[in-house]
Amino acid sequence: MLDYKFIVENKSAVSGNIADRFMKADVETVVNLYGKRTELTTNLQALQQKRNTNAAAMKGKLSQEERNVLIEEGKKLKDEIAAAEAELSVMETELLKEARKIPNMAHPDAPIGKEEKDNLEVKRSGVIPNFKFEPSDHVKLGTDLDIIDFDAGTKVSGTKFYYLKNEGVFLELGLVRYALDILQKKGFTPFITPDIAREEILEGIGFNPRGEESNIYTIEGDESRSCLVGTAEITLGGYYSNTILPREKLPLRMAGLSHCFRREAGAAGQFSKGLYRVHQFTKVEMFVFCLPEDSGRLHEELRLIEEEIFEGLNIPFRVVDTCTGDLGAPAYRKWDLEAWMPGRNNGEWGEVTSTSNCTDYQARRLNVRFKDTDGKNKFVHMLNGTAVAVSRALIAILENFQQADGSVRIPRALVPYCGFDTIRRK
Repeated sequence: MLDYKFIVENKSAVSGNIADRFMKADVETVVNLYGKRTELTTNLQALQQKRNTNAAAMKGKLSQEERNVLIEEGKKLKDEIAAAEAELSVMETELLKEARKIPNMAHPDAPIGKEEKDNLEVKRSGVIPNFKFEPSDHVKLGTDLDIIDFDAGTKVSGTKFYYLKNEGVFLELGLVRYALDILQKKGFTPFITPDIAREEILEGIGFNPRGEESNIYTIEGDESRSCLVGTAEITLGGYYSNTILPREKLPLRMAGLSHCFRREAGAAGQFSKGLYRVHQFTKVEMFVFCLPEDSGRLHEELRLIEEEIFEGLNIPFRVVDTCTGDLGAPAYRKWDLEAWMPGRNNGEWGEVTSTSNCTDYQARRLNVRFKDTDGKNKFVHMLNGTAVAVSRALIAILENFQQADGSVRIPRALVPYCGFDTIRRK
């Protein structure tokens, strides 16, 4: 959430940012509500001052008549203050509701647009395979190798669910351990996070738990209003909610392993088939709490870690600077890492990781601060990044390392974790 005063003082820039992101939010309403809140606050403070003056007068030597007048005035002020507090509370709630619709400001270098073509490619790595045979997609490979069962997943749980079996199990576990080992060496504290979070935490991170377009599974009948998490960004980000962090402990680097649950509302098309868009998958997420002046540098660090992970797997990829229309409300800037996927329309790029610098947008909503050298409490900056989303990493591995005989060679970096170097037909 942006600072109220920032919105008022930069109304034109905030409105332009909303337009660039192709979002809907009413800046004028926020400005007007903020003005009314200021007016109500001033009025309440004046009434409280009168109450204090009245209370002080009661301590002097007074006649009974004078005391009775002050008592009546005190009762009247008490009622007026209660009414003013109630009106201010309603105004605060309405202001917060409208202000939360306004997205974070975008980095000035973020490309403007809303289509995939508007993303700016900034780097490529690896060699795209030149198959001497007609490559298969991961759905056929996984089925033929008996390591993924989509039919059973649909029968038992519904569409977009799947079973991993045989070598597929060890491939997932190997990917998780491979990523966690890299992150631990880089100073990340490993976590296994809950798969459920309260709605207030999701809203603080910037997710909309309800509504037709929501990607979140809500738990009906739960009095605490909880949801299944779509990413460990939610549970890691909420870990220090309503906390003042010591400045000397920043940055805090966290690595969270969790299941991720997504409704994938509206997702369709050939590029959504198989493992690319599923309702449940495993992911290792990076999260950082840091000083404001360090967030740009640390965002680069997260991107380089993602690159290191996929370079270590010898998977060809490219990095794109994400356009404003695809940033999501909390992100100031976002890098996507897209792997080459031969099974997509004879070969196309598909997103496998992303990393976002959300500046203080989430910290304001979750009230995560640090005590600065001047003694004042200030909001931290919060960043997130995917180390490995297993389902999409599996697509890239199966499709890029397939062999003419239908087998799949395992990336060398994963062999020590998996215990085998090739998956063959049974």
